[in-house]
Amino acid sequence: MTPAPLETLRDIHLPLSAMWLAVIFALLLIGLAWGVRRFVRRIPLRTALRELDAMAAKHARDGDTTQLLAGVSQLLRHYAQQRFPMESVAGLSGSEWLEFLDAHGGGAAFLSGAGAMLAWRPYARAGVLDDAALVALVRRWLKVNAP
Repeated sequence: MTPAPLETLRDIHLPLSAMWLAVIFALLLIGLAWGVRRFVRRIPLRTALRELDAMAAKHARDGDTTQLLAGVSQLLRHYAQQRFPMESVAGLSGSEWLEFLDAHGGGAAFLSGAGAMLAWRPYARAGVLDDAALVALVRRWLKVNAP
């Protein structure tokens, strides 16, 4: 049997050096830390969305418009106090509160759209609540103001 010519032999491949393994490990740790940080920072958003879904489901069962509006208003205020400085949110009410919501992601839907009933509906008997539009508006506002 004749030996194989040297040109057909493959080179010896050394394992990755310890430096490359350390770099790969560091990149994995950075990615994991970023993912955990994002997960933790978005806990208030997930909690608020679950509460909103529960309110909408309860409203679908019992049809209590006043309770839905009170719950949505309280949810928005609590979430806004977490996301914005307390001084800019705590004293707002009525149209000022709706202007704040519009300025921070509501467009004009809180002053002149589905969100307007947050100001007038608890005090008036007339009017029909478009609960789907209100819930969609609040959901969008929460997501726009997520960390």
